[in-house]
Amino acid sequence: MTVPRLTTALSGPPLDLERKILAAMPAIEHWLRGQWQERETPFYASVDLRNSGFKLAPVDTNLYPGGFNNLNPDFHPLCVQAAMVAVEKICPDARGVLLIPENHTRNLFYLQNVAALQTILRHAGMNVRIGSLLPEITAPMEIALPNGSALTLEPLKRSGNRLSVDGFDPCVVLLNNDLSAGVPDILRNIEQTLLPPLHAGWFMRRKSNHFAAYREVAAEFAKVIDIDPWLIDPYFEKCGKINFHEKKGEECLEGYVSEILDDIRAKYKEYGITHEPFVIVKADA
Repeated sequence: MTVPRLTTALSGPPLDLERKILAAMPAIEHWLRGQWQERETPFYASVDLRNSGFKLAPVDTNLYPGGFNNLNPDFHPLCVQAAMVAVEKICPDARGVLLIPENHTRNLFYLQNVAALQTILRHAGMNVRIGSLLPEITAPMEIALPNGSALTLEPLKRSGNRLSVDGFDPCVVLLNNDLSAGVPDILRNIEQTLLPPLHAGWFMRRKSNHFAAYREVAAEFAKVIDIDPWLIDPYFEKCGKINFHEKKGEECLEGYVSEILDDIRAKYKEYGITHEPFVIVKADA
């Protein structure tokens, strides 16, 4: 299979970080294979990257990714192959997947993502139905999509500890719903394989935990390719509760922003970078 190449507007010579990554590809592949064998990996995920040329770092990771409809069609065979491998690891005999999306019926662009994910799983040999958590979905609802395709939302049913839609009892329940509002009772303690697990929902996750865990990974990876971990790891700090309306906790924020800016300026000076540093403030959720 021919591996597709990303199109890019960058056509100049590789920058230093890119050269080091390309030169270390055998070591990187060996390291990645070891990580896949030692650790349980998510069924799927997306990573929000920021690339300045001299530094490449993630700012967010989503275990309930969208945007499958935006993938380059040339990547479709690779997506299908990856889906086959992922399902086989978790449920080797799986033939049916119940896909549970976000509670949207009007966001047609998001639903195009759901339809694209359904297509990938079907091409991987899965029978895929889409079950909705929305209480107003009491019968199958077909929704026409802007790209000319359509999908059908069906009401979820629970019998004992199993989830289903009418006439379909799946082996795997796949969430494309980030559970930011908490865990619905209908999903608790089901006996089918549930991906991602409930404890991965956004109601439990914190960006500060993510960045702390990533810092350990970045440090280990940096040793593999002999680079400064800062080149792939953003500085971060965590403040406690802040109330901007009552102006409580702002001193903590101001102090940490000042410290991070000083740290970045020191790194910029070390690498001869002339840009002005900046800090982004995000809620720890």
